[in-house]
Amino acid sequence: MNHEYFMKIAIEEAKKCLFLDEVPVGAIIVKDGKIIARAHNLRETLRDATAHAEILAINEACMALGGWRLLDCTMYVTLEPCPMCAGALVNSRIKTLIFGTRDPKGGACGSLYNIVADERLNHRIEIIEGVLQDECSKLLKEFFKSKRKKD
Repeated sequence: MNHEYFMKIAIEEAKKCLFLDEVPVGAIIVKDGKIIARAHNLRETLRDATAHAEILAINEACMALGGWRLLDCTMYVTLEPCPMCAGALVNSRIKTLIFGTRDPKGGACGSLYNIVADERLNHRIEIIEGVLQDECSKLLKEFFKSKRKKD
């Protein structure tokens, strides 16, 4: 699978956040080489603390497949998932997680925690990190830089 191709689509999803004043995180879910779900952060828009790109993409993928198990699916997300999203990935049985850049303040897939690889849980996820890392990181840095200028 071409990880850079799919990460570019996740980045395009993240860019939709810039028009909504949302933290620019985008996620897609792929099964058998086909995108079955795509989402971006909507916490501010929906006034919902759980409206992270990953959660919204998982919900969409479950609807597309007609069940909660996302077996043999791959998630591409621009930012390392938080504890909530990492838990949702484990619970949905995602096979592979590919993320662009680490989140040193909240990441739960290797930075602060490693929920997706915790042997005490009943499912573990293959992780590939750093795909288009510079582009993913730049998007976030520019967003927060512009927020600081407005304040």
